[in-house]
Amino acid sequence: MAQAQTLARRTPMSSVDRSWFRMESPENPMMISAVLIFEQPLSVSQLKRTLDERFLTFRRFQQRVIQQGDRTYWQDDPLFHIDNHVHRIALAGDAGKRELQALVSDMNSTALDFRRPLWQIHYIDQYDGGCALLVRIHHCIADGISLVRVLLSLTDKQAEPTLRKIRSAGAPGLPARPGSVVSRYARRLFETGQTAREQASLFMKSLRSEPGYPMKLASTAGSVSLDLLKLSLAPAEPKTCLNPALSGRKQVAWADPLSLAEVKVCARALKGTANDVLLCAAAGAIQKHFNNTGEIPPECGIRVAVPFNLRPLNQPIDTLGNQFGLVLVSLPVEVVNPIMRFRQIQDNMNRLKRSYQAQVTYSLLDLFGRGPDVLERRALSLLSEKASAVLTNVPGPKEHVYLAGAKLKQPMFWVPQNGNIGIGMSIFSYAGTVQFGITIDRSISVDPEAAMEYFRDSFTELYTHALEKQDQVDQLSEDQTAKALEVG
Repeated sequence: MAQAQTLARRTPMSSVDRSWFRMESPENPMMISAVLIFEQPLSVSQLKRTLDERFLTFRRFQQRVIQQGDRTYWQDDPLFHIDNHVHRIALAGDAGKRELQALVSDMNSTALDFRRPLWQIHYIDQYDGGCALLVRIHHCIADGISLVRVLLSLTDKQAEPTLRKIRSAGAPGLPARPGSVVSRYARRLFETGQTAREQASLFMKSLRSEPGYPMKLASTAGSVSLDLLKLSLAPAEPKTCLNPALSGRKQVAWADPLSLAEVKVCARALKGTANDVLLCAAAGAIQKHFNNTGEIPPECGIRVAVPFNLRPLNQPIDTLGNQFGLVLVSLPVEVVNPIMRFRQIQDNMNRLKRSYQAQVTYSLLDLFGRGPDVLERRALSLLSEKASAVLTNVPGPKEHVYLAGAKLKQPMFWVPQNGNIGIGMSIFSYAGTVQFGITIDRSISVDPEAAMEYFRDSFTELYTHALEKQDQVDQLSEDQTAKALEVG
């Protein structure tokens, strides 16, 4: 009877989530982490109540990971208590940003406790007149975009919190429904057959309405195969100061926010996107590092792995899990002129948007998660050798939000790096600002604080050139209009 109850509370981990679970290493703990800085101190009891009302409705946060042979499961933690996951600490005396960054660096170098559900929140008292939260959640629970949305769902648009429960439906976040093994397999078989019938019906409908559909389908399959071939044949990253052997000790830093309005003005002037502008600023920051160390940037530039969301942003947050792929973005760090650098990045991003690389990498993670551990590690090592850094860009709320009555002043998020990648760069938009942060392995000779200055200087340089270019275009347009009037 007890064994049947245990099985009822256990659900298999998906193959993609299992891939991220098995990526854990001493050099790169697979944690998504966030630092949330508030203007006022939080009530810890109110924080716990908010977590209980909104966060813990996702069953994943009350389940630990267990392994039996080659199988991995989520199982309810019989000893779960929120006090095992929410801890209150304080910085000494007049500690400021540097001391907070040192604390976050130390915590992000430390793995989570695998005997318990894989998340922790540290409430940091006495920081800058308010407080800060350090949140760490294992990547196998969900992807970064989903977890950011979950964390933001804890907040309110006004200071007075309105506690509400988030409906968490659907089986990967809930335990298996009671029932016999035969009934579970029968239900799965029925769902698979129903899906197959729906797909066949959709195919026949497309065939009737669009006679060229089979050719289009074949073309898509060919494009996917070509992207898979390109990914597998992409050369390894050139050896530079950015990819030495890793130590496993992290250093984090974050910059003062940029104005999102200025980023958009720059993008409009260059007829590109805000994402293109920010990627160009990141490339410029890396170039400035090469210049200041005297190392010549690789002639082919470098590549960064960028998570690409495969989950619709308007989809309700009802299930967790990983639903994203990775795309390799080339950053032309060897190009000195910021406008030319921007154009190259813009072209690279436009090509990637038309490709199936994100779907290919997601499928590979699914495949690796089903195979033996040795095969996955070898395949992921091959993939990690094709990038020098991980870079994320996540959109956040357009207005300030509040948690347990306290105003969120500055948020920062980081996703983990895998394999032998030791640099993670994070971009997050919030309340009319753009936050930029970095995490670097200590073996890499990059000063995190200097990298923050490089990023800001690189953006300022691009912004100045973009406005000058826009002024030239406007002047030319005025001259042409005046000449046309004279002729008329």
